[in-house]
Amino acid sequence: MKQTKVLRNLLMSASAISGIAFVEAQAQEIAMADTGDAKADAIIVTGTRRETTIQDATINLQAISAEELQAKNIEDIRDLAAFTPGMSVPDTGPRSTGQVILRGLTADSLGSFGANFDDSLAVYLGETPLYQDLKFIDINRVETLLGPQGTLYGRGTLSGAIRYIPNRPEAGELDFGVRSSVYDVAHGGSVGYTGEGFVNIPVLGDKVALRSVVGYYSDPGFIDYPFLVREPGVSDPQPGTGYDLGTPEEIEANLYREKDVNFEKTFTTRNVIGIYPTEWLTAYLTYAHQETETDGRQANGDGIFGSGKYEGPWRYLEPSDRTSDLYSVEVEADIFGFAKMVSATAWTKQEAKSSADVTDLLLDLDYDYELFPAFAGFTQSEQKREQFNAELRFVSTHEGPFSWVLGGFYNKMLYDSDYVEILPGMSGFFGVTRPDEIEYASYVDSKDEEAAVFGEVSIEVLPGLEVTGGGRYYSYTSFIDGGTTLPLWNTYLWEVTGGERGYPDPEIRFRSRSGDTSADGFVWKGNVSYKFNDDILAYFTYSKGYRIGGVNRVAPCVLPLDPDVQNLCALPNELSYEPDTVHNKEIGIRSTLFDGMLVSNLALYHLGWDGIQLAGQTVNGAIGITVNGGTAVSKGVEWSFTFTPTEDITIQGSYNFLDAYLTQDVPELLQYRAEDGTPTPTDVYDGDRLPGTPKHSGALGVTYEKPLANGADLSMNWTTTYLGDVLSRVGERAYGEKLSAYSVSQANITYAFDKWKVSLFATNIFDKYAVTSIGEDRSRIFLNDGVASRYFSQNVLSPRKIGVKAAYNF
Repeated sequence: MKQTKVLRNLLMSASAISGIAFVEAQAQEIAMADTGDAKADAIIVTGTRRETTIQDATINLQAISAEELQAKNIEDIRDLAAFTPGMSVPDTGPRSTGQVILRGLTADSLGSFGANFDDSLAVYLGETPLYQDLKFIDINRVETLLGPQGTLYGRGTLSGAIRYIPNRPEAGELDFGVRSSVYDVAHGGSVGYTGEGFVNIPVLGDKVALRSVVGYYSDPGFIDYPFLVREPGVSDPQPGTGYDLGTPEEIEANLYREKDVNFEKTFTTRNVIGIYPTEWLTAYLTYAHQETETDGRQANGDGIFGSGKYEGPWRYLEPSDRTSDLYSVEVEADIFGFAKMVSATAWTKQEAKSSADVTDLLLDLDYDYELFPAFAGFTQSEQKREQFNAELRFVSTHEGPFSWVLGGFYNKMLYDSDYVEILPGMSGFFGVTRPDEIEYASYVDSKDEEAAVFGEVSIEVLPGLEVTGGGRYYSYTSFIDGGTTLPLWNTYLWEVTGGERGYPDPEIRFRSRSGDTSADGFVWKGNVSYKFNDDILAYFTYSKGYRIGGVNRVAPCVLPLDPDVQNLCALPNELSYEPDTVHNKEIGIRSTLFDGMLVSNLALYHLGWDGIQLAGQTVNGAIGITVNGGTAVSKGVEWSFTFTPTEDITIQGSYNFLDAYLTQDVPELLQYRAEDGTPTPTDVYDGDRLPGTPKHSGALGVTYEKPLANGADLSMNWTTTYLGDVLSRVGERAYGEKLSAYSVSQANITYAFDKWKVSLFATNIFDKYAVTSIGEDRSRIFLNDGVASRYFSQNVLSPRKIGVKAAYNF
């Protein structure tokens, strides 16, 4: 699109003139406001692009400090949600980053595998957008901004932004620290451990410094796969009939058990060079890398074949290997005391290789593959995302009633996916030549480009009364090339018809399509805040957010359809999808009462969601696509507080009420499997509750801190979190379920002396069992020619962990 190219060229030219890249617009260190008043312990945040205490922030911004991350055993974004009102991340284990849901903005059914990517929100390392998981190692704080943030941030956001603020290199100081832990996992077979370390090295006096961090995490897992096929294509995955798996001798001859398949092995490192040539110029060069491996889902099969709560019934191991790399250059410069210039560029790459049992999908499609006694298939998938982005931003620093932010943003993301389904032994059963045993294959190559200009202006109309207005113009183009094919079926047709139909082995010929779409638009923000006194601030925000549209990868149908072949194609209305938007209205009150004894933050919001992007399927071939459908509302209350009745005791709590539901009927959004195997579409209706998030959730924690006579410090913390019931599908329709509410408790006892800290810790103390997510639905529990489907799955909560942590800081 022409507008995209113009914005991109202007931004890239500006970045070239400034010579560099992405940076923190404000101070990055966690700090305490040294004011001598009741706010002396308030966290300093920069999510508004200006350094302020969290109690003076005029938008809905929440922050968790490094100390809290450690005390609450928060290692990554999957742990963060329980302590952040408005955020939900169903626990699907280490096989993926996790599906992050802010303020209930999801209408897709819950899944068993989680997610590694979500473009409804923005995740940042400092100022660099991430499309990846990241462990919270040497992180100063985590800030969460709820609601659209497109007038402050380069990435346009539909639901909000999450920022990991790292510790920066310190010139002139040599510093290092290490931390490790050892722990036992209930229902697991071995011990888990972690190791982390950082070093800060002055390289050139007070001008250049290096800060390097590294961490390794080995969690043993607790899910067993007891029914793995010994020899694919030869062994019988179900020696018995129906829901009888067979005799012990038959099971032993054909199947074997693998323990603790949902283990996690993660290596992470971040290396930053800080350059401080003058007082008015700062630069950071960053390289970050993380890799995570596991062998299976954190799920069970709801007791099929007598399997237990911590057993998965699938026929193959389901490994996943995720690797992420990030390179960024960040620079900020003071412009004559008038403004701060921030120029930023970054390149990130994420690669995920995975495999999964596909047998049940093919049983569901009923191609009669189950007539082969050794029928059991698996997938091989590789997905790559490469992203380049650049941002140029100016933030006012001058005196006066006006303050402002002005910026430009360019982002290009390339996505490649290769996927195959393999059926060992099936070609021999068919009597055809197909050595690779590939039954289905697909590929996707796509490119999304977005450019935007954005900004805000604030004016103090009266003492304590500030008015802010902002806007964002954006333009994007999306291009995709994709294809699908059925090699085994094509080979069969070729050989049984003497070459008249199908394709000869070993060729894999894709039926492909290319397509593109583009759009532009404008979103805005208005904000009014009033500071009644030093202790009470109120604000009102009305903002609009968006998520770009795109093109589906499926080839278009050739009409009329050939009834004698498997049609894998998209109808005209299934070829692309449009942007969806939200209108956010919220009011908030921040207060510090009783001489700082009680700090409270309360927000009420109402989000209107239009043109919802939904996970759908093609009518022909049931291929996954994205569709637009309907409207919805999400409204709620977010409250957090800190109460300090004495110098030794701190009580922290939060409560979240969220009511998210459709406001328009969506015909045939969902489907289930009828008793005769027919896919049956189901409508959803105005008023149906959205899935994935609880209506009620909260946390309550008590910390006791006591200096000891020997100069050491003792700290004890107990925290209980509550998660209300969650729907697996919109309105519980099409065999959707309501997952039961549950609460979980954890505790820490820390003894700190000199430069050491030693802690005893326990998570999920009472070893609570809970279902956190569901894969497929109960209509997929069926028999096909005596073969039992294992399609339905239940993700489960991580069980109890008990261990010890030790840390040393130089």
